[in-house]
Amino acid sequence: MKKIAVLFISIIFASSVFAQAPRSKVKNLRFHDLKPVHWGFTFGINTMDFNIHKNASFLSDSVSIYGIESRIQPGFHLGPVFNIRLAHFWDMRFLVNLSFGQRNLTYYTAGSSSDTTSSAYSTTLMKLPSTFIEAPLLFKYKAARLGNSRAYMIFGGNVRYDLNARKAPNLADGPKIQLEMIDAYAEVGFGIDWYLPYFKLSTELKYSHGFMDVMKKDATIYTSSIDKMNSKLLMLSFHFEG
Repeated sequence: MKKIAVLFISIIFASSVFAQAPRSKVKNLRFHDLKPVHWGFTFGINTMDFNIHKNASFLSDSVSIYGIESRIQPGFHLGPVFNIRLAHFWDMRFLVNLSFGQRNLTYYTAGSSSDTTSSAYSTTLMKLPSTFIEAPLLFKYKAARLGNSRAYMIFGGNVRYDLNARKAPNLADGPKIQLEMIDAYAEVGFGIDWYLPYFKLSTELKYSHGFMDVMKKDATIYTSSIDKMNSKLLMLSFHFEG
């Protein structure tokens, strides 16, 4: 997540330098924000992660798991953007995206080896890919336009449907927990609109936090030590709007 934030700040800085060039004195797309409706498309990169809430049995004598680690992997997303003007500083934005990503869970399990030179634990790696169909509905508050740029904030909700959650786990790949197909999210973020000669480019960083427990309970030790597990995403997006 830190790498995405650094990348976003670098893009903002480079874009601001470009916007201050002499040719940016011409005000592009003067009447763009007065349109009642406009649309475009978006693509970007993301990271998916879990908030893991362990239950009271964690680290007890009856459960051999004593560590769970979630490691994020880079992913990407793309889809159309629909924007509706509500007021001078307010818009409503609707997107229908496909998001691709993966989360890796590493379980540390107590070993039973009597060899004191070997490790006292074993690890189990679970690769959990997700392909989301998502439909965020967001409200956009825009600051006053400065030349050919305008800062904004966004907030709203999102519903995601995980296509990969429909697939039964392949036992040949080893143990794997299953995830729920549907989750609801709260989202908040910020960005900058850049008014170019022929279109508007928006660079945006958004955080998304899931409300529902996405882990399906089963009879294995891999779910018995967890109370609930929530999803969270960080998304760096580039919106192109005509």
